[in-house]
Amino acid sequence: MATVEPTVLIDDARVRASRFDFAPGDETGHHVHAFAYVIVPLTDGVLRIVSDDGTETDAPLQMGVPYSRPAGVSHNVLNGADTPLSFLEIEIKT
Repeated sequence: MATVEPTVLIDDARVRASRFDFAPGDETGHHVHAFAYVIVPLTDGVLRIVSDDGTETDAPLQMGVPYSRPAGVSHNVLNGADTPLSFLEIEIKT
């Protein structure tokens, strides 16, 4: 299992947009979101979300169907499928 390194595409005073590319089993590592954010899946896939208490939840992704979360979310994110998956994360700084 490898830790995914995002590719930062935009980082200015208003937003940071990063691309994440996961091989099967790859993870982000535990992190806390400082900003509200939007995820835009670039592929279909399954994210496995591990909360602070160790609870695991699978969240299906559909290419092009975004979702948003508030600042303060704390978790680890893994590719829960046996195929690669990619998404854009857009953090809203202002």
